Amino acid sequence: MTDPRQRRPAAPRTSQPPKAEEQLPHNLPQNLAEGVLESPIWIGDDEPAVPETPTNEIADEPVDLIDELKPMYTSPAPFLARFLPQSAPTYLGLRAPYCDLHAFLKYLHEIAWHGYIHASLGDQSAYVLVFEGRTVAAAAASATGEQALGEMLNLYEQGADISAHPLSHTLAHVLSGVGSRAWKFNLTEDFTGLHARPSGAIFYARGEIVATMPATLPYEGAFPAPLRPQTLILPRSLAGWAHHTYSPTLRGRDAVNPITDIHLSFKAKYGPPGIGLMKAILQNLTPAEYAMREDLALHEIEPLLQDFSKTGYLREG
Repeated sequence: MTDPRQRRPAAPRTSQPPKAEEQLPHNLPQNLAEGVLESPIWIGDDEPAVPETPTNEIADEPVDLIDELKPMYTSPAPFLARFLPQSAPTYLGLRAPYCDLHAFLKYLHEIAWHGYIHASLGDQSAYVLVFEGRTVAAAAASATGEQALGEMLNLYEQGADISAHPLSHTLAHVLSGVGSRAWKFNLTEDFTGLHARPSGAIFYARGEIVATMPATLPYEGAFPAPLRPQTLILPRSLAGWAHHTYSPTLRGRDAVNPITDIHLSFKAKYGPPGIGLMKAILQNLTPAEYAMREDLALHEIEPLLQDFSKTGYLREG
């Protein structure tokens, strides 16, 4: 088998960064805007036009186009933090109570942002990977996944500073599979994920090397990326409402019955998202279970659930 490092993948794609003011949520306080870098590093997906080589000139010899990334953090314990590449922050110095973290995460979801968030307080840190505006991986000193996402929120509430660093769609996808353990590496034609070794790490997208990094593991292992990274759901301790069951009232049952007048008004007001949530509640699913099944963020569900309760469509069980 040919050494995969001999391949010549497509050139890394870059694009000009958007203006800082276009990156900010409109409702962020002015003092947060002052902390945003004016020229953040941005790794995008649009490849600039390349002029064709004139037919009367001889093209240069091909060069190695693999992106050589540098780790952002030195010797961190969590696996995810170990392989995060250097990227200048788009948002820097976000802190409670000046910035509502839930509103900020909702904003990142609305703009389908890719990158990672770092929260630090003293010697404590938490790292969260964002893919298409959704939190899909997280790591802290002694936790991964949902528990680590909860740790980041806890640190923020205690006064931690938050920074958000952009990544390309491809790099964010590759890193989305980094969790609490590495698997046996098996390179296939469509492998997407991270291959970590004592000599360094290789980033693969659809079987091709897209980047390398001098970040290591003491053993060889792989972190395969899921085809579509799944949204993390906050643990019960931080989002207890999402793990409760709710009982529809008679009015709530009529809301999903097409032959009733209530259904027409319910559909007009809430649309398919509301009908989908109400049907899930009728199936005895918790909001967290429904969010996992439909790959939704909790902040998309919470306002609907609150309104259902206020207008008499359901009661908490």
